[in-house]
Amino acid sequence: MCYLLSRMRFCSVLKMCAAIAGVLGGAAGLCGQDASSPAAPVRAVGLPPRLSPADYQFHVQAGSVTLAAEFMGHDIPTEEGGPYFTGSYVVVEAALFGAPDAKIQLTYRDFSLRINGKKQPVPSQAYVLVFPTMKDPAWEPPAGETERALTSSAGGGANKPQFKPAPPQMPIELRHVMEQRVLKASLSEGDRTLPQAGLLFFEWHGDLKNIHSMELVYSGSPGKATLALEKP
Repeated sequence: MCYLLSRMRFCSVLKMCAAIAGVLGGAAGLCGQDASSPAAPVRAVGLPPRLSPADYQFHVQAGSVTLAAEFMGHDIPTEEGGPYFTGSYVVVEAALFGAPDAKIQLTYRDFSLRINGKKQPVPSQAYVLVFPTMKDPAWEPPAGETERALTSSAGGGANKPQFKPAPPQMPIELRHVMEQRVLKASLSEGDRTLPQAGLLFFEWHGDLKNIHSMELVYSGSPGKATLALEKP
């Protein structure tokens, strides 16, 4: 009798341990899956194409497609907000039109911008490189932050070194929203059905007044073309 009771208790303990091990194993599996599974890639989707190439300031035939574009300067327009601003890049809104339901391989790498007639055009850059340079002209820091910056700059005695305080930073949540909007407006990539439109970014640190001529150079699978642009 004692033996049977002991045996029953032993079996119960074994079942309990197995159950606990199963729960822990499942949790470990979930944790392992979260840790090892890569995050879904975030991709640009572009801007809504206008009705026709004629609705853009400039357009030209490029093989089997029509390339249309407008120069935006340092402004970054999006559907949901902006325009935002970058002092390190100039922006072109470009679009490709073709036969109904035609598909092409689309990438920002097929575009470059020849500025002031230079032999080597400036290659288009990925939107992520633009993110650190972006500003929202409509954002103003809270009054308290501005006052603290002014106070810290004016404070200190004659023997204390003077320094220029760092400007107030946009909250990370607002910057993330700005980046997501610009990402969505950037030219999409991959096998895409025409028409497609989106933003292209070209590195340019100078003043816009120093740009005297521009040509958008396209070299994609449907054909090649050079489109003269003008400042607004």
